[in-house]
Amino acid sequence: MILLFTAGFLYWQSTQKVKEIALAATIRHCQKLELQMLDGYIAWHGISLKKDLRGKIHIRRSYAFEFSSTGAERYNGLVTMLGRRVESIQLEPYRI
Repeated sequence: MILLFTAGFLYWQSTQKVKEIALAATIRHCQKLELQMLDGYIAWHGISLKKDLRGKIHIRRSYAFEFSSTGAERYNGLVTMLGRRVESIQLEPYRI
């Protein structure tokens, strides 16, 4: 029972760290493009397993967020993490 609890805690801790990295990367990406990230959070979107370029299997996590270019409209974005590395940040087409 203790081993199961410890494994669950370590997984949760790892997930929180990956989410922090994803949030920081998303904020930097929005600032670089002069966009406003709305609500200041990212929401879990999905999880899967994927191999990296070296063939090592990692957990792939996706997080959704909202942003605005003009302050009037809301658009959706998706940040995808492969392990602790940002794989991609995708934005819906938005008005400039």
